[in-house]
Amino acid sequence: MGVALVWGSSYLVAKDLTVAAPVLVVLALRYVLSAAALGVVCRRARGRVPRGRDLAVGVLLGCTQAAVLTLETFGVAGTSATNAGLIISLTVVFTPLLDGAWGRTALPAPFFAATAVAVVGVGLLVSGDGVRAPGWGDGLMLVAAAVRAVHVSLIGRLTADRPVSSLVLTTVQSTVGAVLLSVAAAPQLGSVVHLPPAAWAQLAYLALACTVFAFLAQTWAVRRTSPSRASLLMGTEPLWAVAVGVSIGGERLTAVAAVGAVLVLAATWYGQRVESAHRQAVPV
Repeated sequence: MGVALVWGSSYLVAKDLTVAAPVLVVLALRYVLSAAALGVVCRRARGRVPRGRDLAVGVLLGCTQAAVLTLETFGVAGTSATNAGLIISLTVVFTPLLDGAWGRTALPAPFFAATAVAVVGVGLLVSGDGVRAPGWGDGLMLVAAAVRAVHVSLIGRLTADRPVSSLVLTTVQSTVGAVLLSVAAAPQLGSVVHLPPAAWAQLAYLALACTVFAFLAQTWAVRRTSPSRASLLMGTEPLWAVAVGVSIGGERLTAVAAVGAVLVLAATWYGQRVESAHRQAVPV
């Protein structure tokens, strides 16, 4: 839930930053700062560099996580907030389907009913500016939702009963993302010298709260619960985005959006109960 909260709060910050600098530059700086911070923490904690399979898992998860953030950032730029919120929320449906297929232990129908209600709630929550015809941005958001589902499921499957720490694994992921996006943003990195102090403060927030904390918390939590449950909880991200927009950004919460918020909360609560009962009956 904490991951959903900070990611929901990142929309206002990211929107301002993409005006001040190109998208790839923002992503590269976010990853570089987060990798540096995690490196310091990992060194102080005397974390050991993973080898063999654990290192390969970290690199793979770093690639999938970087792909998710890149697809989301470019996708939002090419569609409406309504379409983006609806499409990315499909992760709460994709993840249990994928998790059930890999684990061959499909979740019961009530869980999928809860995810459907959550998606409807998200639609009401972000429907202030209406739904427009699909475009290229919508396609990117759909791919982002699918890749996020794969990423969350991979964390649960590939790190189960492994000795590598969540801190070390998250550090490897961030380092991989920093390298990949720095290479991609290299031709535009000259724009960094023109960033104002306020932009650097926003980048620090994205790096420390929305990347370091979020990646670390996501990896730690998925390893101790299940990908399906984690995905459902993170599906509340649009709810927190609206909450931040109303409380900080001065936006208005309509009656329809309020109903959507209630549906998201109720569906998440019920879905957690169904998933918990199922996991206790059939260990994941």
